[in-house]
Parts: sequence; C-alpha cells; structure tokens
Amino acid sequence: MEPWHACGIPLSKLVHIQLLRALAALSVAFLHAQHDAVLLAQRAGTSLAVPDRLPWMAGVDVFFVISGFIMVYTSRDLFGQPGAQRVFLARRIARIVPLYWAATTLYLGVALAAPSLLNSGRPQAWQVAASYLFVPYRSADGLAQPILSLGWTLNYEMFFYVLFAGVLVLRTGQALRTLLALLAGLSILGLASGFPQPWAFWTNPVVLEFGFGAVIGWMRLSGVVLDRPTRLCLGLGALGYLAANLIGIGGSSELARPLAWGLPAAFIVAAAALGPARPLDPSGVTRLGARVGDVSYALYLVHPFVIRPLAEIAGRMGVSGPVALWGFIAIALCGAVLASFAVHLWFERPATAWLRRRLEPSRP
Repeated sequence: MEPWHACGIPLSKLVHIQLLRALAALSVAFLHAQHDAVLLAQRAGTSLAVPDRLPWMAGVDVFFVISGFIMVYTSRDLFGQPGAQRVFLARRIARIVPLYWAATTLYLGVALAAPSLLNSGRPQAWQVAASYLFVPYRSADGLAQPILSLGWTLNYEMFFYVLFAGVLVLRTGQALRTLLALLAGLSILGLASGFPQPWAFWTNPVVLEFGFGAVIGWMRLSGVVLDRPTRLCLGLGALGYLAANLIGIGGSSELARPLAWGLPAAFIVAAAALGPARPLDPSGVTRLGARVGDVSYALYLVHPFVIRPLAEIAGRMGVSGPVALWGFIAIALCGAVLASFAVHLWFERPATAWLRRRLEPSRP
C-alpha cells in the first residue's frame, strides 16, 4: 500500500493505481456505511433499498492485487542485492505497523471501557498479543480475524511480505517464479488439507491474488504495454464479471473468492498498470482521487471509527426515510475521508518516517 510519493514514483506513472486504491477503500467504507444505514432504517420501522449488484467487499481483493503489483514494481532494484531483505521488511513494517497498532489500541480501549458499544467481550491476553503480531486466530464468531476485525487483511499482507522478503535473495525472474510457486503450493495445501489456525489462514487460496498482482508487476518491468482499447475492454469486462457476483463459482471451495473477485480485480489492476509510461497532466478531479489513494490505508482503518459514532448520532436523532439515510451515508463517507487525511498527515506519515529511520539500514 505504498503511496507514490513515498516510493519516489512520479504521479504520472501510477496515478491510475492511486485512483484504484481510492476506489477500493471507498467501496469498503461504503459497504459499512450502507450496512449502518440499513440498520437505522430497521430501527425506524422502514426499509432502505441499497445497490448490491457490485460486491463492494471486493475492494479488498483489488487491494491484494495492487499490493502484489506494488511490491514487485517498487522492489525492482532490490532483487539479488545484499541486505535487500532487511531493507524491504524495514520499509513494510514502518509502513504498516504504526497506524495498525494505533487503530488496534484505540479499538481495544473502547472494547475494554464500553464493550456494549462494540457488541464484543473482553479479549484475552493471547488474543491481544496475536493481533499485534499479525498472527491469525479463530475468534468467538468462528472467523479468523484479530481484535480489530479489519486487520484480517493485514494478516495476509504481512504474510505475503515475509514470503516476498524470502525470495529477494534471488534475481528478479527467478525470485518471482519462486514466489508464484510458493503461493500456488500453499493454496494447493490449503485445498487438500484441513489445517488448524493459523495454517488454514496462511494456506487460503486468496493468497493467489498477491500472485496475480506480482505477475502484473513483472509484466510492467518487462515492458509490456497495452493499448487503450485493450485496457478499456479489460476494465469493462472486469466490472461486468464483478457485477455477476459469481461468488458461488467454486461452490464451498476456498477458491471461490479468488475466482469470483480476485480475477476481475487483476484485470482491473492490469488495465490501470499497463498503460504507456508517458507524462500526464491530470485534472483536478484526478488529482483529488489520487490524493485519496494516498490516504487509502488510513481510510481503510479509520472509517469505522467515524461511521459508527455518526450512526449512533443519527439513530438518536431518529433519522429515517431514504433521503435522510442516503444523506447519512454521504456525510459518513465525507467524514471518513476528512478524518483519513488528518490521520495521514498528522500521524501516519510522521510515524512511518520516524520508524523507517530507525529500522532501515543506514547507507554510507
């Protein structure tokens, strides 16, 4: 989830990826705001029709594919270099840990002080430790997720980073072939075996989505460029694929998600990433979207802390009716975006820079 300015990558080269990051984070936030709006309608004895043709949660799958792409693209000078593993892991830890730990700590504080607000019990000490260390475990509701439930995606991210760091000792082509073989092998093991947690989590075929992104990154590094009609067809075809919402394509198999959501996510990312590398003069709207992409990590983690209190306020005000409820959704999303910019500027960026200076090896 590395922002373009933190990678030293010109906006003109990754602006479409940044726009995708913004849309992916907003789709998850929209899903949660929509859910709270439906609950508000039910409390008021009414109903709210919501758009459910697109699987909004597939924004997570777009993030996974983008992550695989970004890791390959931004690490192109690290493959086969001495000390590359340490540099890579230092950057990823500095990028992911501060904000996630802060959000987890805030959530934990609320859970301990007022568990009724979250409908959750007090977590045990080992669950707290596992959450901070990105180790998946099965929660009381049967799902493999940490205290801050959104962190399940970061458990996958950190696992992928460990695998990626492991292959950095190899040259680019060999490293990526090895990485893809590892992801495929883990997926096959997960399908063939009934592993307990955390092994069941780490061998879930959803890890293939990082591989999809890695392939796209490899294509970009190899100079593959798709013309505009091809990219347009990829993007539109992927949206149609998502709209079909074929989550049952794999039956009860864990392959369902990467097949139904991961593949179209890969097509969308390919359409965004494999265009010609030429200078762009993005419009104001495009620049704003790219800036939202910069804060997409903060938006992903922060939005529940904005949407839920606003939903409580709306409920006490007796908000009901489609116009008022859609107004709540709009205000909730705007509030989440504004809060994300504040968190990004005043906490995420300085905390990331501070930790990176202390973790990354000094250069002569």
